[in-house]
Amino acid sequence: MAVLALAACAPAQTQTSACAAGRKCLHFGNLAEPNSIDPQKITGVQEDNIVGNILMGLTTEDAHGEVIPGMATSWETSSDGLTWTFHLREAKWSDGMPVTADDFVFGLGRLLDPATTAEYGYLLYFIEGAQAVNEGKTPLTALGVRALDARTLQIKLNHPAPYLLQLAKHQTMYPAPRHVVEKYGDSWTNEHYVSNGPYTVQSWRLGDRLHASKNPYFYDAKNVCIDDIYFYPTNDSIAAERRIKRGELDWNNDIQSNRIARLRADIPAYVRTHTYLGTMYVAFNASVPAFKDLRVRTALSMAIDRDFITQKLLRGGQVSAFTFTPPGLANYAPVAAPAWAAWPYARRQAEARRLLSEAGYGPGNPLKIEITQRNTADPMLLMPAVQADWAEIGVQAALFPQESQIAYQSYRTRDFQVAEAGWIADYNDPKSFLDLMQSSTGAMNYGDYRSPAYDALLAQADKEPDAGERAAIMVRAEAVMLADVPVAPIYFYQAKNLVNPRITGFADNIVDKHRVRWMCVK
Repeated sequence: MAVLALAACAPAQTQTSACAAGRKCLHFGNLAEPNSIDPQKITGVQEDNIVGNILMGLTTEDAHGEVIPGMATSWETSSDGLTWTFHLREAKWSDGMPVTADDFVFGLGRLLDPATTAEYGYLLYFIEGAQAVNEGKTPLTALGVRALDARTLQIKLNHPAPYLLQLAKHQTMYPAPRHVVEKYGDSWTNEHYVSNGPYTVQSWRLGDRLHASKNPYFYDAKNVCIDDIYFYPTNDSIAAERRIKRGELDWNNDIQSNRIARLRADIPAYVRTHTYLGTMYVAFNASVPAFKDLRVRTALSMAIDRDFITQKLLRGGQVSAFTFTPPGLANYAPVAAPAWAAWPYARRQAEARRLLSEAGYGPGNPLKIEITQRNTADPMLLMPAVQADWAEIGVQAALFPQESQIAYQSYRTRDFQVAEAGWIADYNDPKSFLDLMQSSTGAMNYGDYRSPAYDALLAQADKEPDAGERAAIMVRAEAVMLADVPVAPIYFYQAKNLVNPRITGFADNIVDKHRVRWMCVK
């Protein structure tokens, strides 16, 4: 009786839903509580893990993260690359209404409408009229997106975009159900959610779980094996690890890095790691007086012992980063690291102390700064090491851990001095990383880096039709940005998943995208 009483009082997030008889279920540990499931408002990985299973763009991902047809079955481009025409398949929303080209027009317009306050608007500035619409300078009708008929969508561009099919599977280009959104407004994501993907939302209990079930109207529903997905926020990756071992979770999409070796010895069939298009970095807020001095930013970047963090502390396969773009990006040759990256660490420390002294900081006037960081597993391991590295050069840094969603909100509103952050490729192209530092990017350019030279080079790359020359221009742009040190890259990510081997169809890939429609349960 005592045991039963304790079970009844257990926190909701420690419990796992049972799978109804005759159904196949997947219990998924999903990093953190999503801020939203509105496709035009989401920005985080934990939101994409949900929304990418319930909505679908013009293109989508196969099990290996590669682009395949989604709502569009085919497409063609004009000879100058400025007009794309997409031909849509016959498909329905989960309420039985048809998915039309107008739903894509509506979704793109809604993302760029200033009233939506979408932080990802800048990603679509390659579309004709998009930036002016997003900045409130022209009406939505000026956007170069048209429904030629119910199943034909035309998109006109400002410049060629060789990455368009990659971006067409991203949430920024998802359709929105006009017939629902116009009726219920922003509350459509509460009790009126409709989807066009493999799954549809059944319930969402904040702090506990989100339940999605198979969408009978999905065009390929007959080939979707798993009936129900339960998404659980799992900020604590070690607690999630225990739940995996108890069979309460089938999959958790994070592992505390320094536990990977132990888990490989303990439950080797569960551990899945892979090269990942992501960079962990710290951003310097340009409005902080000390960070207006290039010498200070350079000294702080120099003083981080990246090799200790990756090889001795985390030990999860991460690679020390001295550039912002990670290796493996399509259509890109890596930019050269700063010359000091090859120096012995002791020499870097000495030079960092000298630069700080030149900038007016030393024992009698120590630089004092605050670091805002996420309270998830790896940041909680590595940021004390960064704090210690900076202490070695006389900098007094205080750490302020926050829930991931709160931390990123602080970054977007510039309520920080130093921000510990990560960036994951939205699409496999260097622009997914380099656009982040453009002056026009807005909220996602956390440190407010502004460089006319950098902006001009990226604009030049946009207009360059030759792939090799385009890459060379972007390399020059990244070199300009790295010399200005608006951020200090620390390491390149490693995808880390714990997956019960009873789940089949999980394929490791460089973008770490794993849609449940490709999976099944033994």
